[in-house]
Amino acid sequence: MAKAWQRPFVNVFRHCRVGEWRRCSREGDVAAVTDKSLRCAVYRIRDAPSAGGYIQLPGTSMQSLGLTGHYLYVLFRPLPGKHFIIQLDVATKDGQVVRMSFSNLFKEFKSTATWLQFPLICGAGAATKGGTRVGASDARWTCLQLDLRNILLVYVNRRYGHLKSVKLCASLLVKSLYTSDLCFDPTLTVAEAQRARLRVTPVPREMAFPVPEDESWYDHYVHIRFPSDSSEASPGPVQESRSPPEADFLGRVPRLLPHPGASSSAAQDGAPSAGPIAPCQAPSVPRPLPEVSLFCEPSEVPTGSEPSAPAHARHKHAAGNGDDVSAPKPTVEPAVRGDVAVHKPFGGKQSKQEVALAKHPFQKRSFLPDPILRLKGVVGFGGHSTKWALWTKDGSAVVYPCHAVVVVLRTDTREQRCLLGHTDKVSALALDGDNVLLASAQARPSSMLRLWDFGTGACLSLFRSPAHTLCSLSFSRGGALLCGVGKDRQGRTVVVAWGTAQVGRGGEPVLLAKTHTGVDIQAFEVAFFDETRMASCGQGSVRLWRLRGGQLRSCPVDLGEHRVLELTDLAFGPAHDGHMLYVCGRSGHILEIDHQHMAVRHARRLLPVWTPGSPVSQKQTFGSGPGISISSLSTSQATCAVGSEDGYLRLWPLDFSSVLLEAEHEGPVTWVRVSPDGLRVLSATSLGHLGFLDVPSREYRVLVRSHTAPVLALATECSHGQLATVSQDHTVRVWDLATLQQLHDLRSPEEAPCTVAFHPTRPALFCGFSSGAVRSFSLESAEVLAAHRCHQGPVTGLAASPDGSLLFSSCSSGTLAQYHCAATQCRVLRVAANVVCRDAHPTPNALVLSGDSHLLAFVGPSKYVVTVMNAASLEEPAGCARQPLTALPQLLRVDVRALDLASARLASAVALCFGPGPPGHLLVSTSSSTVVVLDSTSGRVVRELPAVHSGACPSLALSRDARFLLTAADRAIKLWDYPTQACPGCQVYIGHSEPVRAVAFAPDQQRLLSVGDAIFLWDILGPLERSPPGSAGDSPGAPPTCEASPDARQLEDVVSGAHGLPRQQVPKPSQASPLQLGVCAGLLRDDDGAFSWSDEEGPSEESHIPEGLRQGSSLPVLVKEASGAGDGVWGSPGDPRGLSMHPHPHGWPSAQGTRKAQVCPSARPDCYKHFVARYKTSSLPKSASVSRGSAERLLLKAVMGYNGNGRANVVWKPDTGFFAYTSGCLVVVEDLHSGAQQHWLGHPEEISTLALSHDAQVLASASGCGSTASCCQIRIWNVPGGSCRQLISYHSTAVQALAFSPDDELLVTLGDYGDRTLALWSMATCELLSATCLPEPVHGVAFNPWDAGELACVGQCAVTLWLLRGPNASLQGRREPLPEELGAGELTSLCYGAAPLLYCGSNAGQVCVWDTSASRCFLAWEADDGEIGVLLCSGTRLVSGSNTRRLRLWAVGAVPELRCKDSRARSSSVFMERELTLDGAVVSAVFHDTMDMGVVGTTAGTLWYVSWVEGSSTRLISGHRSKVNEVVFSPSASHWATCSDDGSVRVWSLASMELLIQFQSCLCLAWSPASCARPEQQQVAAGYSDGTLRVFSISRIAMELKMHPHRAALTAIAYSADGQTILSGDKDGLVAVSRPRTGMTFRVLSDHRGALISTVQSRSKEHGDFGAQWGDLWLAASSDQRISVWAANWPQGHCELVDWLSSPSPTLMEGPSQPPSSLVAFCPWDGSLLVCAGLGVRPEVVFYSLHQKQVVERIPLPFFAVSLSLSPGARLVAVGFAGGGAGVGDPRPSACLDAAPCHLPTERVLRLVDCESGTMQDFAGHDDLVQLCRFAPSARLLFSAAHSEILVWEVAGPWAAGGASGSGPLLG
Repeated sequence: MAKAWQRPFVNVFRHCRVGEWRRCSREGDVAAVTDKSLRCAVYRIRDAPSAGGYIQLPGTSMQSLGLTGHYLYVLFRPLPGKHFIIQLDVATKDGQVVRMSFSNLFKEFKSTATWLQFPLICGAGAATKGGTRVGASDARWTCLQLDLRNILLVYVNRRYGHLKSVKLCASLLVKSLYTSDLCFDPTLTVAEAQRARLRVTPVPREMAFPVPEDESWYDHYVHIRFPSDSSEASPGPVQESRSPPEADFLGRVPRLLPHPGASSSAAQDGAPSAGPIAPCQAPSVPRPLPEVSLFCEPSEVPTGSEPSAPAHARHKHAAGNGDDVSAPKPTVEPAVRGDVAVHKPFGGKQSKQEVALAKHPFQKRSFLPDPILRLKGVVGFGGHSTKWALWTKDGSAVVYPCHAVVVVLRTDTREQRCLLGHTDKVSALALDGDNVLLASAQARPSSMLRLWDFGTGACLSLFRSPAHTLCSLSFSRGGALLCGVGKDRQGRTVVVAWGTAQVGRGGEPVLLAKTHTGVDIQAFEVAFFDETRMASCGQGSVRLWRLRGGQLRSCPVDLGEHRVLELTDLAFGPAHDGHMLYVCGRSGHILEIDHQHMAVRHARRLLPVWTPGSPVSQKQTFGSGPGISISSLSTSQATCAVGSEDGYLRLWPLDFSSVLLEAEHEGPVTWVRVSPDGLRVLSATSLGHLGFLDVPSREYRVLVRSHTAPVLALATECSHGQLATVSQDHTVRVWDLATLQQLHDLRSPEEAPCTVAFHPTRPALFCGFSSGAVRSFSLESAEVLAAHRCHQGPVTGLAASPDGSLLFSSCSSGTLAQYHCAATQCRVLRVAANVVCRDAHPTPNALVLSGDSHLLAFVGPSKYVVTVMNAASLEEPAGCARQPLTALPQLLRVDVRALDLASARLASAVALCFGPGPPGHLLVSTSSSTVVVLDSTSGRVVRELPAVHSGACPSLALSRDARFLLTAADRAIKLWDYPTQACPGCQVYIGHSEPVRAVAFAPDQQRLLSVGDAIFLWDILGPLERSPPGSAGDSPGAPPTCEASPDARQLEDVVSGAHGLPRQQVPKPSQASPLQLGVCAGLLRDDDGAFSWSDEEGPSEESHIPEGLRQGSSLPVLVKEASGAGDGVWGSPGDPRGLSMHPHPHGWPSAQGTRKAQVCPSARPDCYKHFVARYKTSSLPKSASVSRGSAERLLLKAVMGYNGNGRANVVWKPDTGFFAYTSGCLVVVEDLHSGAQQHWLGHPEEISTLALSHDAQVLASASGCGSTASCCQIRIWNVPGGSCRQLISYHSTAVQALAFSPDDELLVTLGDYGDRTLALWSMATCELLSATCLPEPVHGVAFNPWDAGELACVGQCAVTLWLLRGPNASLQGRREPLPEELGAGELTSLCYGAAPLLYCGSNAGQVCVWDTSASRCFLAWEADDGEIGVLLCSGTRLVSGSNTRRLRLWAVGAVPELRCKDSRARSSSVFMERELTLDGAVVSAVFHDTMDMGVVGTTAGTLWYVSWVEGSSTRLISGHRSKVNEVVFSPSASHWATCSDDGSVRVWSLASMELLIQFQSCLCLAWSPASCARPEQQQVAAGYSDGTLRVFSISRIAMELKMHPHRAALTAIAYSADGQTILSGDKDGLVAVSRPRTGMTFRVLSDHRGALISTVQSRSKEHGDFGAQWGDLWLAASSDQRISVWAANWPQGHCELVDWLSSPSPTLMEGPSQPPSSLVAFCPWDGSLLVCAGLGVRPEVVFYSLHQKQVVERIPLPFFAVSLSLSPGARLVAVGFAGGGAGVGDPRPSACLDAAPCHLPTERVLRLVDCESGTMQDFAGHDDLVQLCRFAPSARLLFSAAHSEILVWEVAGPWAAGGASGSGPLLG
């Protein structure tokens, strides 16, 4: 990018002062003369070239012009009959100098890597001398326009840097030279262009040639543009200019003269061959131009016909041949490409040479835009070292290296700016004090340094350091001096100083001094107060340096007794401290050195803190030695930040009297830097973490987490936009693609992960390890779901089918395994040996599946063979010949060696990739650098891409629409124009410092990923995704796409049949919707601000946020009014620029299904405000809660918890006291005084949002769309009666928001990002009035409380205001974008204030205020650090809630005055009154009109009562946010406890259902029995995933004991009958017996080894001896359907087996519907019975007699049970189902079950079975499967849990507390 002084152009002669000859030089006959035609002074060079006459700019070759303009304009006239040469030296971005020579002396084009020779013909009548052309006799003044950037790009494949020098050799006349970034038209002046209103850039006045009146410019002058058809220099304006007479044009204007014999190395390498450069032809009278060369697919042209050019192609190439190459961005290195169109000369005939060139084009097709990729962000930190993270001057951004990339990261928005250019890891960084220059050094080769313009990101200079390696850089404060420290090739320490004052002005850095030293230097810094003074420290030395007289001299500081210390870092102190020098060391010492007296003033040492009486320290250090090893320190005006290897960042005052703040990290701290304002401290760790400590708020924020070793593989997930990576650092990490933040970190110290894959439909992750294990992880609970060891070697491939049913894995020993992964528990189906290639390396492309999940492809059984199989059966489909294989039948085998017979080496397959189908293509990358496209059914070679990379391509990917092919090899990635059959174009991108291991397209297909040393995320700048050939989107009936999209009128005619043809059927009433959008349709904004639709997407520009808006201050700032806002009118129906909603016909039933217009699929927005339903594995019950008798035995008493996953799902009317919220699929109405609840049932799915009418008489609730319904349910409830008044439905996925109009006559409903519709309903009739499809996801909607005819929506970067028009309530919308000052982002919340104000919150934490009457945003301020999801306003107060857990109260009384432009009110009048921090992100809030009190809901599942007067928050409702694992009760039935995956154990009061105590999380619980101690000494035993067992005291609220009886996670726990013994079972099948008094484990039983222990229960032996003599009876059940019963005497240590039960036929359960673990319990009403579920092949409950040793009773179930509980009072059994079993009343034989296992859906009901009468009832109320049910000891209450939701049921009837003999009425 040119500097400001070089804009708009530079007169090179004036810049170099030609005439004074000081900055330039001349030789020979050079004189200034006056030209009569130009009427000005020019310079004449008259000697022959051999005589040495020339003008050279600048004067010597050691100087440089430094001109960065893309175009060079040479105004010259050749002397008649003479030769001339124009010689240019151009510097490239990488420092290479390329010489270009243009002359009429040359016969042909020639080139080398550093030299280009172009023949230049300047006259049609050129004479010849000895076969050499000379200047024409009528040579005229010529404007030679050279596009230097494209010349370098096309011919030498390099990026243009700047113009270094120019040499003009005889014989010619020259007026001047000019450089510019603009493409001027020399035929027009500024005045002419303004008069004609032409969209061209006219030539400036001093560059213009005078033209007589009424004459053409072409009559007197010549314009030569090279390249002639650049994308930035379009010939369009030339064609529209005035043309000369045709005869004169044909006779005098030069034409292109091809040279058939021209050949060079550049042409052989693929660069375009160049003929002589011809002037641009002036446009003549329009006439058809015969096209000779067109690049068409053979299939597109009929046989024997000539291809015809499209209209735009003729126009584009009408001015001659040229290379259409657009300018590369600084971040890419595109490959050479050029489209050559050879045209037939005017009046001439086509030559044989031209015909041959047309038939055999050697150029690659055009591939636009160029560049098509832009690096959006990188995930990683460090690379060479975890140091060098720097603050910017204003403290708003951090600069740090990520391997070969320098990243500038804004700390508030997390936006990245990447500086590319280094080819190896960056070893040092330095930024000057004014943030003008940034210096970076790379490790190899030989420490190349780059100087960057920090503001623009342009590389100003590239030079080599005298040191072989550089490890430190430091700028002076003003940026005029740069110092570096490194090692030379002999290992000696080198200190180098450069002068950089002229770098920003076109100059180069100057080496000022270099010196060698024998001391060690670990840190080096230039003093900020004196740029001639420096300091260094190292092993046993501190030296002070000075630059004087071109020499660097140093003097050591006398350290005395500290001279043996290893010093690591230093920093100069502030001025008031005398600029004291602070030095730290690994021994914990901090030395204060007076640099003026060169003496140590103070020496301090940091030691670990020791607790009196404790043998070990509280803080263990990572390093050795008694002191805390300090690795870095940094100072501010008042503090000193210290980073040490014990993982702590400590902030001290400068006197080191006490620690002010400290932050603990996960690893050793390697780098600290204090921000310039001293309010933030940046820290980095050796584990690749980068973050900062905010001193005022005392909060630590992590900016970057990264892998510490190369990344091996990646996988992407579609629904939530997640990325999983596997690295050599033994970690598997999951990232959010939207924010690039880490979500999960799975570590495996013992075995290395190799491959990874997401489950397509469930939140699960599969990973293959070096040990051969394949494990599945739950992303919700962060636990291992299953582990399989089918392989003997490292897992090399892992792939899940797109439909989510199958998983495949392969290993280096040649084994292929197939798994069934549709259920949560993945299981093995088949294992085959010797199928996959042995000794293969792990790669993401080893196993691939087709998009329809039908085909599986892999390399094997040898590396030369590619095998394709049927994925489901691993055998051939019908119609394919079977070929025998050792282990498995195959579909297809392709020998790769036969594909390249001409190669001297045998080609082997490296990577595979399926293309989108149809057609079904398989792409194979071979070791011979070729990509072969095969037909996946026949094996036929469809096409071949040779020489894709210089080496083998280990990874490749094809976009979903088959437009782009992505390949990777070594450190580069290539993006190919895949649809082009012949010589497809490609672009090459660099940035990785290590080989790229894997590439992939992001789920949205608008980004791509490459991993190696780090994770790179690239934006695709091309058009949006289009449907692949043959897909639905490519069919005739599909919506129009970008290629051919009819306008609105044509589309309307197609829909309505308006082409003069009669309609075939009577039209029915249907929804009137806006235009159907094609796949590429985008939303554009006209000048009037209204909506308009376009099928083209223009280039997007990044929005830059002003510095003032990004400061940490919460003071508002006034925003400049958006241009043009409010000038337009509201759209009317039928207006193509207005988005309108038309009314529906009256009388149309609202419950009737409607067909909506199809819109583009949208990815989930990057904001937490948007509702996303929790993933569920269950389906809806087929029958609701219907009793078979006359009465229901269970009554829903209470609901525990609030659904924090909902949005705006709490309502409160303080005047009437009505209070309601949601939990799962229930609406809970609660009395805040008594706590009594009402429960409104009816929704089948999770409720997303609520809305209460203003009179509090009507409540609207919305739930998502389930598997059995096509639309979401919206229920209208009558509040006084609690009944559902109406059920309406329209939205297809989920409802995001509901809102009532101020008069309660209308209800507006907003769909989520998958639905994107807005619907308006009449509350009087509950009919749908109007609906529209929205162009983008919308996050909130609200009615104007002051005008029922206006409502507003907020979404992506805009506010949409809607007006109701007419009696039919048609809506007309107007979209108002955010002002540029606010930047780009999402508006996530809104609320109306005093008329006409609208407050909107954004995901960047800003609140902006809109004047709805003027449609403008006039005020904005930083209200929070995170996304604002809730806004409420009443009077002069505003409440904001965000995902940072903060709730803030703002005083906004002055905002109405700020709306007036002439107001004297200040923006500082808006201030924050109060702030509260809650336990989660704020998702719901409702406040009193006075805003003094309210109720707030958070994602933690808590409802808070907030009082601003008291400044307090009180918990109203509390529940778990994750899955509940266990519910246990105290023996006295006064308390109950729960444990959950959310990290908590909670103890509740059974009477009031209030939360009393909370402990840390566990997996299983047990309450001590009443016999163990007094009631006040009750205990709770908890089992944990690390194998530990903890005992908590309820009365003391503290942990009493911790034991470690297991190595694996505990899954079941129980107390013995006397409470003196604890039985615990783990996931490996071991049962441990421990004594809590001693903390010892005295027995371990391994009878169930290999299967998870699901149940452990103990009781006293009261009924018979069962063949045993001991007093305690206990049982254990495992997941493999085995149950053991034991008798024990624990005080004496005796235990013996009483009985053993197992499944009668376990081999019959190999089908996909394998039942869950066995459930078993002692029967409370008959101690001799065991009640079992899941013990067999049928879903049933069996009663097993311990006396008779047999089953005495069976109760059939419709599905297998996942939960079981028996009432201690009546003979009642509660069951929760999992599905997959045989149905009731249809017991099938075992053979049938084995042949075709049924797939019944999971029911979400709780079944209650009366074992005495045999009756049963099902009860609905949960929105997921009931995974847990427990009867209370009193038998009056039953607790059931589905995920995090807990329902408390009251057992009704006399049998609730009756004994075993109690009976009740028969219920059927």
